[in-house]
Amino acid sequence: MSADFRPVTATDIPALLPLVEQYWIFEDIAQYEAARIGKALARMCAEPSLASGWIATSRGQAVGYLLAVYVFSLEHLGLTAEIDEFFVLPSARGRRIGDSLLKLAEAEFVRRGCTNVALQLGRGNDRARVFYRAHGYGERAGYELLDKRLPDRRSG
Repeated sequence: MSADFRPVTATDIPALLPLVEQYWIFEDIAQYEAARIGKALARMCAEPSLASGWIATSRGQAVGYLLAVYVFSLEHLGLTAEIDEFFVLPSARGRRIGDSLLKLAEAEFVRRGCTNVALQLGRGNDRARVFYRAHGYGERAGYELLDKRLPDRRSG
């Protein structure tokens, strides 16, 4: 399977939404709402200082995507990138599509002057762990991820 790769634009949102939904199911992320996610993707496309994205297509169909967000970190002395979502359809895995998406993303991180890149990985996602280690990623010893959902400002 050959694939084409390009930066995500607003016109890609309809093709991305089914992939995002499959990723959220795979990662057991609750509250998938296509309309809200579409708005967030549109904001990402309109404000490139916040995030970047890439889509892989094969025969005109979306088969994978990678989305990254940016944040300034004093600890890392500059702009850092976080891979927020990265998904390749099971039927398209093993064909170097993920490798190509990651290579494109990392080249953009370097171009933007990012000092590092981080990501979150589900504890049970051993296949992804092997993939990331093969690309030079590793656990950050002594740290664990903590998070807190904030109230939706529209509901208050």
